[in-house]
Amino acid sequence: MQTILVPTDFSETAKNATRYALQLAAAIGADKIILYNAYQIPVTADPMMPTLQLFNLEEIKAASEEGLSHFADTIQPLVPAGISIETLCEFNVLAEGIGDVIDRTGAGIIVMGITGGDKVEEVLIGSNTISVSKHAHIPVIIVPADCSYQPIKAIALACDLKKVVQTTPVEPIKTLLQLTGAAFSVVNISGQKQQPSDDKAFQMLLLDTLFQQQQPAYFFIENDDFTEAIQQFVVANKVDLLITIPKKHGWFEGLFKRSHTKRLAFHSHIPLMVAHE
Repeated sequence: MQTILVPTDFSETAKNATRYALQLAAAIGADKIILYNAYQIPVTADPMMPTLQLFNLEEIKAASEEGLSHFADTIQPLVPAGISIETLCEFNVLAEGIGDVIDRTGAGIIVMGITGGDKVEEVLIGSNTISVSKHAHIPVIIVPADCSYQPIKAIALACDLKKVVQTTPVEPIKTLLQLTGAAFSVVNISGQKQQPSDDKAFQMLLLDTLFQQQQPAYFFIENDDFTEAIQQFVVANKVDLLITIPKKHGWFEGLFKRSHTKRLAFHSHIPLMVAHE
């Protein structure tokens, strides 16, 4: 996690996420932050006016470079000692191209902002962040717009306790725990009418083996409202970072399509780290 990639659209939300990334970098010993802007040709709604004739790609590139340079200048006074800032802008579709950007830059983690709002705003404003978290093959920390960096003393993993060996991204979680020295808890939320599974004890044993040195504490909550349960747990246990693991079949889609769990990403008051299996 020596290099942190921070996609930006130059907004206040993006600037807040950058501030978080700067302090996170200092806390975990990262030495480089890359500010990244992916620009595209704006889409016109008028079918009689072809987009390619309306916009000059070189002008759009120049605007992106200028915006990125100005953005970097505004955050320069906040950069901790020992951390370098690099900028990268290119013609790209952010979410679909993020994997290639990660490989080229050697980034170990992504930090992005998200703005909460009504359902329409969530679809429009949050789409890039959610899409990046779905496509990236490294952890993505989603920073709420009203969140300022706090030392990471407590990390919680929201876990369904199913096939933990196959689905848990152990190394990035271990690395973050080691770098922060945070206490580690695993929270399992199930519906009130859901029958307890005999397999949970076995899955806990497997997690204990995977995270032997981290010694996770386990919490079990019965609540039909996943978002409400998580938010209450976070407050009660003073959690500084919540980790979710999107599953390839169903769970990730459920996390962001069901309204109550989608609110977790948009209305959480602490950062949410999405780490893929």
